[in-house]
Amino acid sequence: MIIRPIKLILLILISSHLISCQAQTKPEARQTPVSIPIAIGNSVSNLYQQIWEVYQDSKGNFWFGSNGEGVYIYDGKTLKQYTSRDGLVHNQIRGIQEDDRGNLYIETPAGVSKFDGTKFTTLEVVKSPQSEWKNETKDLWFNCNGNHLYRFDGKVLHELFLPMQDLSLLNVGLNQYTQDLSYSPYSVFGVDRDQDGNVWIGTVEAGAFRYDGDSFVWIGEQELSTLPDGRVPGVRSMLQDKDGYMWLSNFNSKYKINKDSEKGYEKVKAVDLPKDQVKDKILYFNSGLRDQEGNLWMTTYGGGVWKYDGYELTNTEINNGTENVLLISIFQDRDGIIWLGTNNDGVYKQNGKSFEKFVPDVGK
Repeated sequence: MIIRPIKLILLILISSHLISCQAQTKPEARQTPVSIPIAIGNSVSNLYQQIWEVYQDSKGNFWFGSNGEGVYIYDGKTLKQYTSRDGLVHNQIRGIQEDDRGNLYIETPAGVSKFDGTKFTTLEVVKSPQSEWKNETKDLWFNCNGNHLYRFDGKVLHELFLPMQDLSLLNVGLNQYTQDLSYSPYSVFGVDRDQDGNVWIGTVEAGAFRYDGDSFVWIGEQELSTLPDGRVPGVRSMLQDKDGYMWLSNFNSKYKINKDSEKGYEKVKAVDLPKDQVKDKILYFNSGLRDQEGNLWMTTYGGGVWKYDGYELTNTEINNGTENVLLISIFQDRDGIIWLGTNNDGVYKQNGKSFEKFVPDVGK
């Protein structure tokens, strides 16, 4: 700062202490400008009809991921919407996770966006060699709508590739649907962990894999690939029951790792279903969870919600009075309440033994 002579004389005269001409003035401290984050997102009053994901973060906020309109956050009073205009990498949401520092990770077909509470950043993908297959407790796993498999170690988003298997007995590639979409049989449909922390990976047509951090067990069964009638349900969700068996997206069979067996696993019948109970029902589920009491919950696309308590499998239809609600996902919050994401009717919330449509209480 330059002090002109006249101003310097005035400063000396009004000083409370007499100072000699040898004294020097101290330079003024410079203040660093404070950067105020630009507020992003828009306040809205309603959710989009296609809500594919429901998640509750560590602060108690609910996040709703839509199929085309970005992601919403609801704190019990306000509802805010974030889209690609706010930095989100894509508006179709396929998953929501949180790390131990409170950062949110929004999974989309175009990649993963990290939200730190103020802004979105897109994680950069690194194609990893085989040595980057690891299984650490804090790792987050993504499949981005079947567009490969990713492991995030907190710093790097590693792109991984499943070990190739002999798929000749699984009728792979005989379905016109997967041929038209140019899917790889190894495209990942789902990633889950069992109670011991092992990672289970479900694919479109190549069955399922279990990875313990050192090695793989491949479960290559016909029911997990192309079915005799040409359908390809895929392994979308993998659940472990009270007895340690894994349910791999269907009610037909369940599996348990057995290192002494030839294949590395054993397979048994999952549950006996009366014919009248399964009439016109699809015996494959696209999402599921194990609740706080150990019960299994599974959702089907148009076939309602199934619950297995270890003894009996029961079904609850979900409809809005005019049509069946097409269920996509299922989530249990910290209070034990179960939520359903749908493809045609927003979000449903458990109310006792039934489910009702959730309407955010905004501005009331």
